[in-house]
Amino acid sequence: MYLYNMQFDKIINARIKNESDRPQMKKDLFTVSERLQKYLNQYGRDIALPVAYKDLLNYRHTVALRNKKGKLTHWETAVYDLKEMEFLKEGLIKTYAALKTEGNLSFIKHLDVERIDFCEFGNSMPFRIRIINRINDNYDHYYIKSADASRIYGLELEHLLSPNRITFLYHKNTLVEEHIPGIPGDIFLEEYLQAPETNKIRIAKEFVKFNERSFARLLGDMRSYNFVVDITPDIEDYQYRIRSIDFDQQCYEGRKNLYLPQFYKENFEYVDLVLKTLSPDVIEQYQAEERTAMAHRVFASRKQLLELFNIMAKDEISDSHKTKMLREELNAHFNNHYFSRCQTMGAIVKRQLKMVLKDYLLQVKPA
Repeated sequence: MYLYNMQFDKIINARIKNESDRPQMKKDLFTVSERLQKYLNQYGRDIALPVAYKDLLNYRHTVALRNKKGKLTHWETAVYDLKEMEFLKEGLIKTYAALKTEGNLSFIKHLDVERIDFCEFGNSMPFRIRIINRINDNYDHYYIKSADASRIYGLELEHLLSPNRITFLYHKNTLVEEHIPGIPGDIFLEEYLQAPETNKIRIAKEFVKFNERSFARLLGDMRSYNFVVDITPDIEDYQYRIRSIDFDQQCYEGRKNLYLPQFYKENFEYVDLVLKTLSPDVIEQYQAEERTAMAHRVFASRKQLLELFNIMAKDEISDSHKTKMLREELNAHFNNHYFSRCQTMGAIVKRQLKMVLKDYLLQVKPA
């Protein structure tokens, strides 16, 4: 059986800055094709929305937003005139209902929009909507972004191939996403990793599995601030799950290492934890466990995945020179010519998934 080993003990640029292994900070947005739009409509993702992304751009000014500790964040609070805000509130509350209760409006009378934040830092320049329940002051968030086909593919692959489920909606040029709860990976390193109750072996195990998932479906730029750590109390301890919160770099970059979280210097403490707490045999075991789980997910969603890949393989969601570069690097990595005929990033992802999971898919298929 073919086993792909991450070789965590051969890390070079996890310690130092290497410009060739840095993702592009800003990328072009790719238009949603008619084929992808039909797919989204078929699976309940494409519905008419009360508010469009462009409506939120009519703010008068913004105010820098600080966190609870008074530190400046990448977010700014958008300020609108009264009439504009009244229009937005109604639409944003209905959008929240569409996202959470499939448009059931019977629960919205006690909801309000407490704040609208804007982030110019991200590729999709998102707005973060803070919804508050006036009865108990509980709040929730969701995001409205400019639609990008590569990000939508990333969200859909996360929904189908990861242990997580993702709720998002699309219409024309607007993308609406649920909030993914968890502790940002960089904050977890600063404030939680050294806490006495943190189970470092389980964190290391989850990073190995997250590394495996990211590479298998070619999700790039998984630096510590682009994923969160979800902590769940267990019988006598805690379980951890690392979840991506950024899907802009789904099969976009040309460098193979950009799809391996282990190679980012921002993640070195996670890599170092793996090296200190897990033996090579145990690392291989966890990799095999994750490939097996992914193979089960592929088999369970095979019809929908095939539809998605057939569309994805015909879409332009990266630059041609990056597609060529990744094709060549994966051929060299696996020491074969399996990717040579792939002309698009979508075709590469399909072959990559088959390459990494082929032996495990044979195991899960019924006789």
